[in-house]
Amino acid sequence: MKFVIDSAIPFVHGVLEAFGDTLYKKGEEITREDVMDADALIIRTRTVCNEQLLSGTRVKMIATATIGTDHIDMDWCTRNGIHVENASGCNADGVMDYVFSALYGVASRKSIKMDGFTMGIIGVGNVGKRVEAMARTLGMNVLLCDPPRAEREGPEGFCSLDELLSLSNAVTLHVPLDSSTRGMADESFFERMLPGTVFINASRGEVVVEDALIEAIPKLGAVILDTWNNEPHINHELLDMVDIATPHIAGYSYQGKQNGTAAAVRAVARFFGLDELKDFFPDTGRKELEPVKLDVSGKNQGEIASLFQYNYPIFTDDFMFRLDPDGFERLRSEYNYRREFYID
Repeated sequence: MKFVIDSAIPFVHGVLEAFGDTLYKKGEEITREDVMDADALIIRTRTVCNEQLLSGTRVKMIATATIGTDHIDMDWCTRNGIHVENASGCNADGVMDYVFSALYGVASRKSIKMDGFTMGIIGVGNVGKRVEAMARTLGMNVLLCDPPRAEREGPEGFCSLDELLSLSNAVTLHVPLDSSTRGMADESFFERMLPGTVFINASRGEVVVEDALIEAIPKLGAVILDTWNNEPHINHELLDMVDIATPHIAGYSYQGKQNGTAAAVRAVARFFGLDELKDFFPDTGRKELEPVKLDVSGKNQGEIASLFQYNYPIFTDDFMFRLDPDGFERLRSEYNYRREFYID
């Protein structure tokens, strides 16, 4: 067998060599010639898997070490018998940490009071659920908007987008990118938000109409962006206007990367019957990077902000990105994975 693997996926080098030929390349540089005789691709979001790449190849399955699948033409793969698996929920805790380190960070810097704070969460899947749980533990009011879940489970516990936007002090996006979410944060979206609202996008850049966000920024309390339109070629005007800017690394926790690689390797093992790898998990022996429990009981807003910043100093990521915004891909590939934190 032959496996073509994104060379930026951590902890995977040396894992599959005993089971077939392996080719490691940067995800964006994987070509049709590379995959012509491949049985499986192990990728991230930078490899666009569509008819142009895959037609006429031997590829039988694709494992992406990411939550999202918008870089894969799922319909075409289904029609052509290519099995696809993603790493659902792999970095959800890392993204949750990002959201609250960023939120408390900007609140502290801009003197935003969080007493009686309402967090509006759009998209309540693996990430959104964790954001919800953390917000409730911190004593926030929470509004949830997730039409697909509301349709499946009933409307109780969910609200409309209009209600969420008109009542939330912070709005955070955790939706997949598809035809229903592309461009959802448009001019009308921002017009319906309260003045002084904190806006966070750590889902996909194309969910936001960037020109509409630029127009809305004077009204908003703070803007936190991890994902951008046209990555890695980002909007420098928007970068200069937002409060926290990072190069799509919200989920880049140590545990998230372990989980993503494990999910991809296990998917390949199940598909091809590689019994030795069906329970694979990259044990790297980095005990100092294991998740840490934080005690926020009795602490005020400033103390919580300091605690979060100590465990994830997000403004360092912001600073490094602003120094070299055109180094988007380099910053991601050289990122020092951080440990996750949690509270009960």
